[in-house]
Amino acid sequence: MNKLTHSLSAVAAWSLGLIWILPLLYAFWAAFHPAEFATRFSLLAPLTLEHFYTAWEQAPFVRYMINTLAITLLILSCQLVLCTLAGYALARLPFLGRGLVFGLILLQLMVVPEILIVENYQTLASIGAVDTYLGVALPYLASAFGIFLLRQTFKTIPQELEDAARLEGCSTLGVIWKVYVPLAKPTYLAFALVSISYHWNNFLWPLVITNTSASRPLTVGMAIFGAPESGVDWSVICAGTLIAVGPLLILFLVFQRQFVQSFMRAGIK
Repeated sequence: MNKLTHSLSAVAAWSLGLIWILPLLYAFWAAFHPAEFATRFSLLAPLTLEHFYTAWEQAPFVRYMINTLAITLLILSCQLVLCTLAGYALARLPFLGRGLVFGLILLQLMVVPEILIVENYQTLASIGAVDTYLGVALPYLASAFGIFLLRQTFKTIPQELEDAARLEGCSTLGVIWKVYVPLAKPTYLAFALVSISYHWNNFLWPLVITNTSASRPLTVGMAIFGAPESGVDWSVICAGTLIAVGPLLILFLVFQRQFVQSFMRAGIK
């Protein structure tokens, strides 16, 4: 019975994995073969890089990549700083209403970001931040998930280590930097992966807040690039898609072992 269950689980896992990867495999096929073979599979079909050249010339992918990288790193760096300070305060500093504050942070996890799009847009428009890196990043500079994750991690660190650091003359910021941050590296890596993958692929808010290619990320650029009014050429669109997802895909393939280990150590399931 156990062998049968294990076999069925393996078959189900492989089937789901195959279904998940089929669109990516099709994108590779269409991008590297002439347009007439986009929907006709033949082992003798010739290979070509023409679609990548066409896509690269039709859309400013370099500008989109720079924008996406800048926005993602801006959000991540601010999140790491703010979540570290908030997580430490909620884990170690006794203050009135600490439980209430933590409860409000948990409540924020239940709020769908799309609900706040209109209010966020009005606020950023009033300060002139529309179509800027700051406008795209500002609603995400603090993360309730990151605060919760680091708070839980910091609570597992023995208080004696902090007391020893304070005896050595460390300030509060010194204790955080020298004690808590090094011991929470797996958690930081796990959260960084979640943050980078989410904001690299974020679409709706950047679509609303950006108007030009000066701050438009890859996701919005790809939507415009693949719009029907731009002409539908599936081979070129697939090539553009691979250009857009390539950095994340390469990053995962190179560091997949570290990715999995960081999630397991951080307790993310």
